[in-house]
Amino acid sequence: MRKKIVAGNWKMNTTVAEGVALAKAIVKQKKEVSKDVQLVVAPPFTHLVPVAQVIEGSSVALSAQNCADQPKGAFTGEVSAAMLKDAGCAYTILGHSERREYYGETSEKLVKKMALAFENGLKVIFCVGEKLEERNAGHHFDVVSTQISEVLFGLTPEQMADVVIAYEPVWAIGTGVTATSEQAQEIHSFIRQTLAAHFGGKVAEETTILYGGSCKPSNAKELFACPDIDGGLIGGASLKADDFIAIAKAY
Repeated sequence: MRKKIVAGNWKMNTTVAEGVALAKAIVKQKKEVSKDVQLVVAPPFTHLVPVAQVIEGSSVALSAQNCADQPKGAFTGEVSAAMLKDAGCAYTILGHSERREYYGETSEKLVKKMALAFENGLKVIFCVGEKLEERNAGHHFDVVSTQISEVLFGLTPEQMADVVIAYEPVWAIGTGVTATSEQAQEIHSFIRQTLAAHFGGKVAEETTILYGGSCKPSNAKELFACPDIDGGLIGGASLKADDFIAIAKAY
């Protein structure tokens, strides 16, 4: 049975005090969520240590939003995978569309980041997804297939056990527009088929695939009912504990 995950990507939001308060509220309400659902929070770098202290012993897992593509050294402003592990992270998000779009992250760079994440005992939430013009041109399958093959196909089946894939239609992030459950299921199924063709059915069947495009309490139940959707990578709705927990309770 695949792990069900609801992860909150806080992006560049909240002060440390606000983040700590949010984490406390999530921990307090977690008892309302099925034990089969893994909750993950991904605060900004500045919040990682205090949030780790808040969630310690709660079964809520900590994720970073990114990591450096170098192990250490003269890389001003970067945060290494070793530092993230030391801060208490279990996961890091890699390949988010905002990192690709605004900071020019390439598949080559993501391969380096993923290797360093694994070396330091981090699991990876790896994001894939197409832009609106790519979907309208009918290229969404090609885009997602390329993103997967360029970064994941160099991994071993054992490493794939530490990868969660998050499908994020770029046209639905922060826009209020959500892929229909049919659209989401179609591409989640395609992702699983793509994994099966390269790694075999066992890896494909065991890989958790999250939906990451404007998932809200109002649509979570319908999305999570799809057979190939195993949870969500939540943006704006993860900044309110009530909304985040309501999404997790959709299971």
